Amino acid sequence: MKRARVSFGGLIQDAIEVDGKVKLNDGRMVEEADVVWLPPVKPQTVFTLGLNYADHAAELSFDAPKEPLVFLKGPNTFIGHRGHTVRPSDVTFMHYECELAVVIGKTGKNIKKEDAYDYVSGYTIANDYAIRDYLENYYRPNLRVKNRDTCTPIGPWFVDKEDIADPMNLTLRTFINGEIKQEGTTADMVFGIPELIEYLSSFMTLNENDLILTGTPKGSVDTKVGDEVITEVEGIGKLVNTIVGEND
Repeated sequence: MKRARVSFGGLIQDAIEVDGKVKLNDGRMVEEADVVWLPPVKPQTVFTLGLNYADHAAELSFDAPKEPLVFLKGPNTFIGHRGHTVRPSDVTFMHYECELAVVIGKTGKNIKKEDAYDYVSGYTIANDYAIRDYLENYYRPNLRVKNRDTCTPIGPWFVDKEDIADPMNLTLRTFINGEIKQEGTTADMVFGIPELIEYLSSFMTLNENDLILTGTPKGSVDTKVGDEVITEVEGIGKLVNTIVGEND
C-alpha cells in the first residue's frame, strides 16, 4: 500500500493512493494537486550514505569507500512532494541525488544482515541535494553541503516493504524539466540494505522511523532556479520538486 501524510483544509491527515487519487483518512477522495504534501513519515535519526554507488564515486574522482561512509541529517532539511528547494545565490554547482530511502520499523541493535529486512517497515524516495561549492574533502564534514533548509525533498509515498519484491533491484531516474538526466539501479550499491543495517546497528540502536538514505548513482547535473526536478524510484513513485531563489 502507498501511504502519505498531507494537509488538506487546514488539517494534517494520513492518506493512501487509490486509482491515482489521494484518499484521505476521513474518506474523501481528492486530486494530488489539492493537498499540501508532507514527508510521509516523521523522520527520527537520518543516516545518509556518501559514495555508495561506485559509478558516482568515480564521477566525483573518488574511490568507492571500504566501509560505509555515513553522515547525519537534521529535520530542518526535509520537505514534501511538490515543495520548493532554495538554491543559495552564491553557489555554482548544486545537484540532485535520487535515493531509495529505507524506513526502519522497530527497535534493534546488533542486527545480522540475514535478519535486516525484519526491521524494515517500508521505503520512500529522497532527493538529497548537494552543494558542491561547500564540499571540503572525502569525509564530508561540512554541514553546509548536506544540511541546508529545504534541501531534502522526501515522498510522496511510503510504500510497505511487502509491496517491494526486491529493493536491491530497483531503477532510479531523475528528470530536469522533463528531460532524463540520471538513471541507475539499486543493484549497483557498494553496500546493500542488509549490510548497512548490520553496520549501523553494530554500534548504535536503530529505532522506528529512522531513515537510511542509501546513496545515488552517477549522473549529477547542476540545477538552476526555476527547474522542475523529478526523482523516480521504481515501484514507489515520482517525487516532484522545484528550485527557487533565496528571494522567491
